[in-house]
Amino acid sequence: MSELPILSFDEPSRLGKVVSVDTSRVLIAVENAVLLPRAAVGSLVAIQGITAQEFLIGMTERVTRQLREQIAQPDPMAPTTLAMEVVPDDALRAVLLGTYRTIEGTVPNRFKRGADSFPQIDRDCFLIEGGNLQRFMGLLGKDLDEKQRLELGHFVIDGSAAAVANGDRFFQRHAAILGSTGSGKSCAVSLILERAHAREHANIVVFDMHGEYASLANPPARKGKPAPPPIASGFKIAGPGDLDAPPGNALFLPYWLLNREEMLSMILDRSDQNAPNQASRFTLHVRELKESTLNAEKKTDVKATFTVDSPIPYKLTDLLAKLKHDDTAKGIGAKGGEVKGEWEGRLTRFISRLEAKAEDRRYGFMFKPPEVALQYTWLAKQIVKLLAPSDEKRGIKVVDFSEVPSDVLPVVTGVFARLLYDVQFWMQPEKRTPFVFVCDEAHLYLPVREDADAVEKQALYSFERIAKEGRKYGVSLLVVTQRPSDVSRTILSQCNNFLILRLTNDQDQNVVHRLMPDSLAGVLDGLPLLDTGEALLLGDAILLPARIKLKFPAIEPLSQTRNFWQEWGEKAPDAASVVAAVETLRRQSRASGKIA
Repeated sequence: MSELPILSFDEPSRLGKVVSVDTSRVLIAVENAVLLPRAAVGSLVAIQGITAQEFLIGMTERVTRQLREQIAQPDPMAPTTLAMEVVPDDALRAVLLGTYRTIEGTVPNRFKRGADSFPQIDRDCFLIEGGNLQRFMGLLGKDLDEKQRLELGHFVIDGSAAAVANGDRFFQRHAAILGSTGSGKSCAVSLILERAHAREHANIVVFDMHGEYASLANPPARKGKPAPPPIASGFKIAGPGDLDAPPGNALFLPYWLLNREEMLSMILDRSDQNAPNQASRFTLHVRELKESTLNAEKKTDVKATFTVDSPIPYKLTDLLAKLKHDDTAKGIGAKGGEVKGEWEGRLTRFISRLEAKAEDRRYGFMFKPPEVALQYTWLAKQIVKLLAPSDEKRGIKVVDFSEVPSDVLPVVTGVFARLLYDVQFWMQPEKRTPFVFVCDEAHLYLPVREDADAVEKQALYSFERIAKEGRKYGVSLLVVTQRPSDVSRTILSQCNNFLILRLTNDQDQNVVHRLMPDSLAGVLDGLPLLDTGEALLLGDAILLPARIKLKFPAIEPLSQTRNFWQEWGEKAPDAASVVAAVETLRRQSRASGKIA
């Protein structure tokens, strides 16, 4: 038995006729005034194609009614009197989205993006509603294999139809979640991670800037209910309180992991007249120390091809000793006496800046790593922990960056991402398992290049490389930000899927408009009006740009909006907690004490 067409129209559902066509928009003269109030912005219309089996699908972006005067029909009782009457001119403008065919070859009910042909003048147009709408929205995810389905919620125009994206396409071509603060971004991220956890070998690394996704690794108990099982492993970049007795989930990024430019961006003052000399001596000594490590480890094959940027451990004290020797060593004059050395006094400021960073406990995760971090085999064990954990059911890794000083945050995130990407790059192609970086609060460390300083440019280089080349090696980005206008244009332009929640700032809206084709401009005009938890889903992962209501995640992130007015009426400030917080501020660590 052949499958019946999902779109079936009768005369009462006929909206009108096509009166104007351009490259992506259609103007429809509405002849059925009863349907006009139901043809709201965002509703779907079907335009008869060149064959009876084809309909062009469009989305309403403008509905207008104009009044005009015309001569009324003559009154038989007063045939010589001409009266004027006011009549409405109803019109609807729609943007073309795709083509539906009742049958294509032997396959019934097929919808594809893009219009195979342009609508013809005077073609009938129909409003898609009721049963037609339910069946059509169900068609959008019908062809997706169960392994590809990424269910995010339901469509706003039809609450009975699940909003399903293609999970493969969503991640493999980079994605972005954009929305003003309080619009529901964190819940959207948690929902996607929850869906990914259902995959047996999910591999996602979350850059958590404020510790709000810690609940995914350690869910809190609910009222009257036990805590749900965790869906992630929790890590943190070691803070000042973690240096003496590092907990098992603390991550260190030792200085020797940084390449030459990343290290110099933090230490070198390029306005110093001796900056070239300082960079030269630093480079020479770092290479010598790494070579000494390879000699001690008897790694002759690595020694033959390594560079100063290769992640090979060495002792910072040895580097400082060599620099200080250069800075104080005297030269031998023509008569054999001591004269000012070639490098004497030229490295003093560089050494001071390096020592200041090394002594500051806030940077301890970099300059005061545990002794084991100087072992040659340490790096591989850390990468395995992040990319190939023994417990594959905890393949989602939430890394807390909240205690990293803001001045080095871009370098830290850049080094972290570059290391994992480089390992994936050099791995045998058939052995690679794809993974995703979730870049939460991306505006903090991926700024517009023109606004970036030397430190931020190092992170930009790493992430822009991933954005442009990562797909080939199974590395993808999910960029999350409340200020798209402050995020690198290169990175956003490489994203092919967008989940856009409410955006109220005009600069952010303009950036989104520039990222989208002109045909979607009308769809995006409603961004300031979206409710909390509502989003526009656009891109390769879904056939039809759609306004959806996101499902609430089972585990809430720790970023829920506080009820100021309610709490002011119920909860008094706690003086003891303020005192405890002052001590925590002085310790620069939450680990060694709890706020009462």
